[in-house]
Amino acid sequence: MKFIRLVGTIGLCFFVFCEIGLYRSEAVETIREFAGAKKCSLCHKSPAQGEQYKSWLESGHAKAFRILASDRAKSLGASVGVSDPQKSPKCLKCHSTAYYFAEKIVSRKILVEEGVSCESCHGPGADYAKKNIMKDKPLAVEKGLLVPDEKTCRQCHGAGGPVPEIFDFKKSWAKIKHPRTEETR
Repeated sequence: MKFIRLVGTIGLCFFVFCEIGLYRSEAVETIREFAGAKKCSLCHKSPAQGEQYKSWLESGHAKAFRILASDRAKSLGASVGVSDPQKSPKCLKCHSTAYYFAEKIVSRKILVEEGVSCESCHGPGADYAKKNIMKDKPLAVEKGLLVPDEKTCRQCHGAGGPVPEIFDFKKSWAKIKHPRTEETR
């Protein structure tokens, strides 16, 4: 009986681990490296490119880590046993790109202080960040580019955190979608 429980627990842990963010190829596990928002900004900040970086900087996502230092966040954290929301994986998994994917790769190219940045929605970008790859969408996807959708957002929004949230995907998407030009389609 204990053995069956152990196997079930291991299976459940494996399933949860797969669902929360280490990206896998079909045959072999691939842990992708981050590029960081500053690297993304090199190409995604000009008006001709759609000013995606500016759009992110002005969004709540860019401030997601900082908000964890607020009195409200500390109070909410305390209600779920968290003494410092800016250091707790319970909070950082949705308030920082780096923690959402895998704690062991946080400091390589991306810091928790970056908040919820480009790669939260589009996947770790070191393998697809080059211009020649980004111009070939199927190749970029093969290299790890994710095309975000409602499921992407719901991994954090309306996911049962300490802040009850009624998440309206269409309204939220309208607020955060990046201006797009013909070149970025």
